[in-house]
Amino acid sequence: MSFSLTTFADDGQLKQVNNALAASNNGETSLALKTKDGIILASEKYINSILIDDTSFQKIVPMSKYIGATYSGLGPDFKVLCKKSRKDYQKYQLEFIDVLMPIHSLAKDCANLMQEYTQIGGVRPFGLCTFYAGYDRTGNHLYQVDPSGAYYELKAGALGKGRQKAIQSLERRYKDGLSLDDGLAIIIDTLREGYDGELNEKNIEIAIVNSDGFRLLSSEDIKNYLRD
Repeated sequence: MSFSLTTFADDGQLKQVNNALAASNNGETSLALKTKDGIILASEKYINSILIDDTSFQKIVPMSKYIGATYSGLGPDFKVLCKKSRKDYQKYQLEFIDVLMPIHSLAKDCANLMQEYTQIGGVRPFGLCTFYAGYDRTGNHLYQVDPSGAYYELKAGALGKGRQKAIQSLERRYKDGLSLDDGLAIIIDTLREGYDGELNEKNIEIAIVNSDGFRLLSSEDIKNYLRD
């Protein structure tokens, strides 16, 4: 096995980038779906011990008032990206006062950093894929960023170990112009189909991002949607 980061294999691939993608694909499933009223982010939240306080960490976090993000893969790597993205957002706001930073720009800055880590000696690629969802002056936007530095805008997507089954479900059910309630129903049904066990308010997180801002659903809200 080659541990070289910057040397291409005979088949033209960078093996360590593929390994980073595998780290993401082994992570907990995360979903994102764009509706006419905003973007829904959802993620499984695995607690491996009853001794862990499930409120002590989040899988879905705000980057700003109008931008949220989630991931699949290595949590500590995600924290590094969050710190950089929040700093990039503040820099933009200081330069362009009262103008919301385009979601495209934030995703592009994140992708550029991840791409740099595929060609610099002494570092390794980021072991995660991430969703950036938010509202700017052109509307609601959803982006996925991969360890290679590739990024693209989506209508809906899935990351993590359940991504293939989830993507098939989303492709079958998605249509333009969905309401938030319809989108939430699709997200919860998709999570249920791929989850090994019973979904409850402690093992998933759901957030909504739109012109009203970033909002993480409460446990009671999630209970109600699961009940419906």
